[in-house]
Amino acid sequence: MTDHPSTFKAEDTHTPGIQWDDRASLHRTGDGDGVLDAAKGLRSGTFADLVKHLMLLPAEERAGYYIEKAGDREYHAEEIAELSKRPDFPRS
Repeated sequence: MTDHPSTFKAEDTHTPGIQWDDRASLHRTGDGDGVLDAAKGLRSGTFADLVKHLMLLPAEERAGYYIEKAGDREYHAEEIAELSKRPDFPRS
């Protein structure tokens, strides 16, 4: 998984596109965020793995969860469903 590594003089630290192998965690919607937010994660893995996992749930259950990706970016059900349809989404 990527950890946004730095290099000498901070060169090559930005990779365009979605980083499917970034660290991510699955959370229940409305879990309160806060100082202990990381401890509230239900599952962790790569962003791609968690998108796959969420897409295995019945559509009516997906809204109850969100994925928090490295950098505190939250992805909710609608956006996750769209991401899973992208041609660059790792299917296997």
